[in-house]
Amino acid sequence: MSGVVTIGLDLAKSIFQIHGVDDAGRTVLRRRLSRHELVSYFAKMSPCLIGMEACSAAHHWARELSRVGHSVRLIPPQYVRPYVKRNKTDAADAEAICEAVAKPNMRYVPVKTLDQQGALSLHRVRSLFVRQRTAAINAVRGLLTEFGIVAGKGIQRVTELRQRTRKASRELLPDEARAAVEEVFDHIDDLTARIESVESRIVALHKNSEASQRLASAPGVGPITASAILASVGDGRQFQSARHFAAWLGLTPRVHASGRKEHIGRISKGGDRYLRALLIHGARAIVGTSFRKDVTPRPWLKQLLARRSVNVAAVAVAHKTARALWAMITREEGYRRIAVQTA
Repeated sequence: MSGVVTIGLDLAKSIFQIHGVDDAGRTVLRRRLSRHELVSYFAKMSPCLIGMEACSAAHHWARELSRVGHSVRLIPPQYVRPYVKRNKTDAADAEAICEAVAKPNMRYVPVKTLDQQGALSLHRVRSLFVRQRTAAINAVRGLLTEFGIVAGKGIQRVTELRQRTRKASRELLPDEARAAVEEVFDHIDDLTARIESVESRIVALHKNSEASQRLASAPGVGPITASAILASVGDGRQFQSARHFAAWLGLTPRVHASGRKEHIGRISKGGDRYLRALLIHGARAIVGTSFRKDVTPRPWLKQLLARRSVNVAAVAVAHKTARALWAMITREEGYRRIAVQTA
């Protein structure tokens, strides 16, 4: 094991596969380890470079192996896939990771701290509760539609739908259906209370973070978006520029070029879907104010809306906001000017 300089570690729930090479690239180590053996095994080894896919529990194991002196790199799974030879097995995956981590132009995922993962846990739970509440609202709408009881779209109209349900006669809504629907309404109320509780904790984190408050000064960005971005990207130094950050969020267009022909298509929708959705929701709010007479118009946005749809304009605003946020995170020279231009 003294000659091992690079190791590919294929993560799993209980059984891990490792593949090690020496400084000449020759395979010198192949082994399977159980979960409780992993840290103690690497603690006995000389410091080396360890590559892992950025998947479930990867950040935890990266922190654990870093504590025993190793240099750990997390690779996006899609960048490892081209190095898998023929059959996909744990051994083949570990070998592919070992080969990929040695490439000089490989891109890596920064290892998240405990604080970052704690903040992201709040966001993941909030997102889960919001999805469950949306599913419950859609279910109760579908049930009541069967009895001719309808209301407008939006969560704000759920109260109106509940009032119509209570006013409905027994001839229109049977007791069995009424009892079932009330259970769903109670479930929606419980989910709403849980969402508000999680959001209060997110806002508390936001108020205790100067960086998060700085991000929230950008148009269309609130405590939830600001704290989620900080928890996801850290100091933002892994991105070379603001455009790289926007591309990581999936807000830049796909480009297909061959020869002298270049076709620019829709946005890539790559990267973190949750962050992209938050930014686009905030951008929709900015675009919506352009149609109000009591709001100072943004000339560039007004010109864009004159030739493009509202959805396209919202994505453009989200792209500009993302670039301004990266400048704010990294405190690049002129980041205040970029923020003002975005506004």
